[in-house]
Amino acid sequence: MLEIVLNMLGVTGLWLAVEYCLKAQTPESLEEASLMPFADDPEVARRVELATGKVVKAVAPEVPKPGWINLDM
Repeated sequence: MLEIVLNMLGVTGLWLAVEYCLKAQTPESLEEASLMPFADDPEVARRVELATGKVVKAVAPEVPKPGWINLDM
């Protein structure tokens, strides 16, 4: 019985923590955050825009500086 009460308290605490963290978010900011994973690849951002009709604020890919090399790890 004690385990059930503790589990319910844990689930309630988790739900309240998530609600507290998301209370200041607007629907627009949540939508923008959902499109962020596509922002670093302009080609993928273009395809997502065509598929969803939503604007992805894409950033330009990093260009190597003269004398520096980019290592792929």
